[in-house]
Amino acid sequence: MTTMAATKVQAPTPLGIEPSFGFGDRIGCATPGHLAALREAGGAIRGIFAQQSIREMTRTHRTAPEVMKAAVDALEAEGFSDIWSADADHLKTPDDVRVTMSAGFVFFTLDPSGSVDQQADSYSASELATKFEACKDSAPWLDTYRGKTVKFASGSIEFNEPTLRRAAVKYGKAIQATIELGRFVAEEAARQGKPFELELSVDETDQPTTPAEHYLIADQLRQAGVAIVSLAPRFEGDFEKGVDYKGDLASLEHSLGFHAEIAQELGPYKLSLHSGSDKISMYRLLSRATKGRFHVKTAGTSYLEALRVVARSDDALFRRIVDFSRGCYDRDKATYHVSATLADAPPQSEVADAIELERLYLERWEDVPAGKGFTAPGRQVLHCTFGSVMTDPELGPAVKGVLAGNQSAYDEVLRDHFVRHLDPLREG
Repeated sequence: MTTMAATKVQAPTPLGIEPSFGFGDRIGCATPGHLAALREAGGAIRGIFAQQSIREMTRTHRTAPEVMKAAVDALEAEGFSDIWSADADHLKTPDDVRVTMSAGFVFFTLDPSGSVDQQADSYSASELATKFEACKDSAPWLDTYRGKTVKFASGSIEFNEPTLRRAAVKYGKAIQATIELGRFVAEEAARQGKPFELELSVDETDQPTTPAEHYLIADQLRQAGVAIVSLAPRFEGDFEKGVDYKGDLASLEHSLGFHAEIAQELGPYKLSLHSGSDKISMYRLLSRATKGRFHVKTAGTSYLEALRVVARSDDALFRRIVDFSRGCYDRDKATYHVSATLADAPPQSEVADAIELERLYLERWEDVPAGKGFTAPGRQVLHCTFGSVMTDPELGPAVKGVLAGNQSAYDEVLRDHFVRHLDPLREG
């Protein structure tokens, strides 16, 4: 990539309901490639170039100011003068908000998953009754919806007693936590004199978010005066890390349409796709269903493209990373939605050919059907272990050294990779 004369980059700014794409960079040198992809794809999609969760920063031993500086420095070097944004992802505490806001982040993703009852959908009637009695004070809104029916083109939402009780058990405390943290963001922004906008993430659940649950959550935020520009439901099907969407696309299309109608009615706000890396087969559906009012969040896929550069530049180092990652995978995968097992990809010692090893652990676009994303299980072994690799005293510096010596190659694989993501979103 040709480096342009340094330009003073704009500060991150709220994007409202413009379509947006989050380019998470866990190492700190991916922004030039991300920007190249956005420029080539064109269209109305805005880039969120500084995006990192508290969990990611903890695992990579990076700080919010470091994440911001890496993005700003790269944008300045590339002569970027357009609007962009910065996402402080998966925030759970006031301290998370203070730290990231002070660093210049303006898009705050609230994550109340710790207050969600993940077992609520599997409770028997008697179990549900017991749980409801214990938590009903956290759902003072029940009478507002009891017996109500809300009609949309995609279907009707009936707020009967079982639906309301299960929603109260599952999300009552989470709604309260979101309102409290959302109000804190507004108060802290006033104290710091900073702009802000809010996204709500309810995607980290085992079961899909129903239209009724989406409606209740969004309506309660609206009534509490907590305005959101984006909401990430748990969509139906499987959104595993590092691989394409798994599920019935026709059924997903209807579900996306239903959620988009709710977002229009109670916002409008964007529908947000988390774990959005590599879900190429469903991007057009998302873009069409939302009429271009979407946000897609990626991160791990840029790390995997960094390992692709390593695989093509230093076979011995890549093999060490594969061995190391296999040793960490069963521990590190605990907080991720993945299905790959170590039996799904062979040890590197059993694969003599470097290109074949890349196919097994990263896959190659030449082997992927048009309109589809990667599916190789080995990708998940590498994806989940990024923190362990990058904080290892030998492997982390070695990876950074390879990338520093091959920055143009990293820029190019990222450009190619993300144009394949952005094109279907733009064309949808």
